[in-house]
Amino acid sequence: MAGKRDKPEDIVLKLRQVEVLQGQGKSVQEAVRQIGVTVQTYYRWRKEYGGMNRDQLKRLKVLETENQRLRRAVSDLTLDKMILTEAARGTAGPRERNF
Repeated sequence: MAGKRDKPEDIVLKLRQVEVLQGQGKSVQEAVRQIGVTVQTYYRWRKEYGGMNRDQLKRLKVLETENQRLRRAVSDLTLDKMILTEAARGTAGPRERNF
């Protein structure tokens, strides 16, 4: 059974809630239970999003999108180069003969 996916903005807010609850004297387990996630999820989120604010999170999303676009462009160009190299060598594949 798959749970719901939290948006990164919601994750940052929940991490802040845990910090506030810990400041009020609650343990990590109690604070995490109160926001409705497991301790393992909390530590995973803290590792990925810990210390970020909303502006940094938006910038991260923009950079990830741009990185994905650039990777796709590089792979397309690499494929084009491989096709042209094979065509130049004459190994483009078997040719049909018309008799």
